[in-house]
Order: sequence, then structure tokens, then C-alpha cells
Amino acid sequence: MLLTASLALALAVPALGRTFTVYNGCPFTIWPAMFTQNPANAPSYTTGWAADAYTAVSFYVPDDWQAGRIWARRDCTFDGSGSPNTCLDGGCNGGLVCDPYAGTGVPPATLAEFTLSPTGLDNYDVSLVDGYNLPMSITNNVGCPQPACAVDLGPGCPAPYQGPYDSTGFPVGCKSACDVDPDPSNSPACCSGQYDTPETCPSSGDPTYSYFKTNCPNTYAYAFDESSGTALWSCPGTSAADYTITFCPPA
Repeated sequence: MLLTASLALALAVPALGRTFTVYNGCPFTIWPAMFTQNPANAPSYTTGWAADAYTAVSFYVPDDWQAGRIWARRDCTFDGSGSPNTCLDGGCNGGLVCDPYAGTGVPPATLAEFTLSPTGLDNYDVSLVDGYNLPMSITNNVGCPQPACAVDLGPGCPAPYQGPYDSTGFPVGCKSACDVDPDPSNSPACCSGQYDTPETCPSSGDPTYSYFKTNCPNTYAYAFDESSGTALWSCPGTSAADYTITFCPPA
């Protein structure tokens, strides 16, 4: 039996779901990536793809997507090995298509993080906890908060944290203080070990916090940044918001 185009689309779309759009506003190719804590509840799209300049893709995400993240990789040369080191930053295990079980990005990488709820709150943020590699914004279609880091943090990044660098010597990233800490298992920059509570890990323990938060005040800039009131954002789940993640948004 032949299906009309509209009927075929209706059958393919989950009964409950959101539309996510990932737009590359950068004047160069990037390689977006996606990871879901529970792969059984993952969005209906590949975990890694190439995005030419000024192109977008849209896909469906479950209404109850939990601990999902979207980021982008820079300066990739995939060689078929599945190594995360085939990209200058943000690379994942698996190569172009990230491993659904172990494909989180290699820092530094700007992250869009989401936990959705159809009846409670959608929680989301632009995170610099793993450092920075591209400007990013999260927008929506229902008027909820729209966090962004529209500034290129690479050139002004403090020297100990700047990099990596492309073939011209331009800094395409800014590492978090945790990423360069010699003992990340017991560190105030990582909020780990004896510093693993909000009380024992104030933002003053993270040397990159001031730089990140001054330039991008509406981002999640270190592990316990929720106390700032400008890190984690929410939207009523009943609004069924659709979200757009833009890389290199307008400043």
C-alpha cells in the first residue's frame, strides 16, 4: 500500500517529542556531535555529522530526554580509526559518528546540555565547564530564557589555558582550569575529592571562572555555578518548546 507523504511523516514522528535544530552560523565547516546518557532514550538522529557553513539540520528529541548534550568539533580529519584525536578539539570516540556509549567530547568543548520533562521543567544550559571551543546559543520558540556565549573566548584566554591552536597559530579553544589541573581527582578547580560540595568548592577555586563568566555571564562556568542564578535555565515542560542550538551566533 502506498502512503501519502504527509501520512508517512506522521507515522515516522513520535507521538511525543520536540524538534531540535542545529545551525552552523560559522563561516567554516564544523562537525556537530550528540551524546545521551541513556542511549535507549536518544534523539532520532545520528550522533555525529558534518555541517557546512550556514547550514542546519532538524530532528526529533524525546519529551523526556535526560542528560543530553550537543557540541561541535573543529578541524577534523577523519581517518577511519575512530579516535577522538582526529579533531583538534571536541573529538569523540567513534570518529565522525560518536560512540553512543562512550562518545562524549574531548575538552575543550562548549556544550549545550538538556534534561527535558513533559510535565515538569525543561532544564538546559550553555556549559563552559569542559572549556570553550566555539560560540553557542540556545534559543526556543516559546519565549523562555535563551542563554548564549556569543564571544570568541580563544584569543583572550589566559595563557595557561589557551589552545589548542590551528595550523596558523590561532587559538581555537580555551581550556577549563580543571582540564589542566595536575591532580583532577582532588581539585578545587574540578570540585572533586575534598572539594566536592558547593560549600567546599566556591567559584574562587576555579581560575578560569572570572574570565568565562565576565564574557559569557549566562553560561554554566564551573561545577557548582547554579548558585549564581545565571547558569541553569528552565522552561515549563507543558510548553513543549522546540530548541535551536546555534554555533557562532550573532554577537
